[in-house]
Amino acid sequence: MTLDEIKALNVEKCDKFANFAKDKLPMPGKKKRLDEILNREILITDFRITKSKRKEGTDCLQIQFVLDDDVFVAFTGSSVLTDQIQSARDNIPFRVTVVKIDKYYSFS
Repeated sequence: MTLDEIKALNVEKCDKFANFAKDKLPMPGKKKRLDEILNREILITDFRITKSKRKEGTDCLQIQFVLDDDVFVAFTGSSVLTDQIQSARDNIPFRVTVVKIDKYYSFS
């Protein structure tokens, strides 16, 4: 922006950072392992995909969900779950059951 454009700005019409920025604060919720929620219906309320701290070069999926009227988070390196949740991102919140098929986790 030029100096003239900056001086012409109406500060009241500018968006506040908090209105559009997603912060990187931890998702609220108690931690649960995926094997603790297998074959139980949960309500997924949010998710985040980050770089894995455990296995270099892979992603880590963090899901936030409601189970038995309590809020939890779970972490997984499952590429199947990561792909599935990305394809369903526009439908959050949604109910789902985590199942294990052979060595893989899947939403059903």
